[in-house]
Amino acid sequence: MAKTTAPPSRPSRRTPRGQVDVRGWLGGIRLSGFMMIMMGLVVLAAFVLVPTIGTYLDQRQQIAALERSVEVSRDDVADLERQRDRWTDPAYITTQARERLYYVRPGEVVYLVDNDLPVERLPQEQAPVSDEIAQTKSDWMVGLVRSVVQSGLAQTVKEPLRSGQ
Repeated sequence: MAKTTAPPSRPSRRTPRGQVDVRGWLGGIRLSGFMMIMMGLVVLAAFVLVPTIGTYLDQRQQIAALERSVEVSRDDVADLERQRDRWTDPAYITTQARERLYYVRPGEVVYLVDNDLPVERLPQEQAPVSDEIAQTKSDWMVGLVRSVVQSGLAQTVKEPLRSGQ
């Protein structure tokens, strides 16, 4: 016995590959009045809620930023309170006066060391970059000031008057 299939209830509309038959797709959608009202309510809810959600997210970001700034301020206040407590100690005050203001007790001798950089941080002599360009050994600003001062202090010489003039 040979099996036979019933003919399809709808005529099949086959389209070439890559194309969509829109008429067939739209024909399968059935819209009722209830469905239209529900879709309208969903769209209305979206229009009402989207700005509210955006405002909510903006406020949450502002709250998070303000909480971070409050935490930073609390840390600053704690640091300032520690400094205030340190300044109540007479030994700390004495140490700060000695270091910052170079105060000494009577009879003490203070030695100030100039150029106390470590050897590795001292500027090193550099080789010339090229044969034509070389770094000068003198400071141009010192030369300019010296030239201006010498020209200001120089005495002007007047040309002697000739007889007959």
